[in-house]
Amino acid sequence: MRFLLAILTVLLMTVSVFAAEKSLLMATTTSTDNTGLLEYLEPMFEKDTGIDWKWTATGTGKALELGKNCDADILLVHAPAAEKEYINNGYGVYRKEVMYNDFVIVGPSSDPANIKGKNVTEALKSIYDKGEIFASRGDDSGTNKKEILLWESAGINDYNKKGWYKETGQGMIATLNIATEINGYTMTDRGTYIKYQDNYDGKAPLQILVEGDKILFNQYSLIPVNKERCPDAKLDLSEKFIDWMSSDKIQQAIADYKLLGKKLFIPNAK
Repeated sequence: MRFLLAILTVLLMTVSVFAAEKSLLMATTTSTDNTGLLEYLEPMFEKDTGIDWKWTATGTGKALELGKNCDADILLVHAPAAEKEYINNGYGVYRKEVMYNDFVIVGPSSDPANIKGKNVTEALKSIYDKGEIFASRGDDSGTNKKEILLWESAGINDYNKKGWYKETGQGMIATLNIATEINGYTMTDRGTYIKYQDNYDGKAPLQILVEGDKILFNQYSLIPVNKERCPDAKLDLSEKFIDWMSSDKIQQAIADYKLLGKKLFIPNAK
């Protein structure tokens, strides 16, 4: 009996080690999770590869920190400047673009700052001049990084010292809900906005008021964690995931993923 128990223990340990080796941990943004995209793709990945795929959804800044701390094997993020710095500092191996959407500025249909149809700079200056409530994620996410860039590009540097500027410290859906409650403006990626719309059966209180500027382009990229920094990082599984995400089949699956008949992400792997 002791011999059998010993054999069983060894077998269980072997299975556990094998399962760990076949498990990929990704750190990603809230937008890829909130929209339901990852839940949509996950069973396809496991069926196609046999690899167990798990993820942690947070802001891009925190996702990059998880990579630096060796708490993830691969990142799916959307802040190009921060990503390139991360790679240049030796934390990531390379950056693979896989899909995009765009950012939009949304607000109440009454539009008290009168920003509808204006370009980004004009819209932000109008919100600033009129002191209308603006809800910011304030969490160092890719969206927050882009928002800060937009204020700076508009020549406005003290926006965050104004009483109408509210930092939520939360994810995008939560921030949209807070902006709804306080009748304010916010900036979001289009995919998460469509999910927010879907939560209201297409009749969301906040409307898209500013869109279409080139500066609102929002690229998502995969970055495998560098094994030289993190010896336990599963580079082989990460590269299998990148190849899978870049394949014609999965690029088409991303294109096919819709809510309210609208595409949330556009594939662009090259």
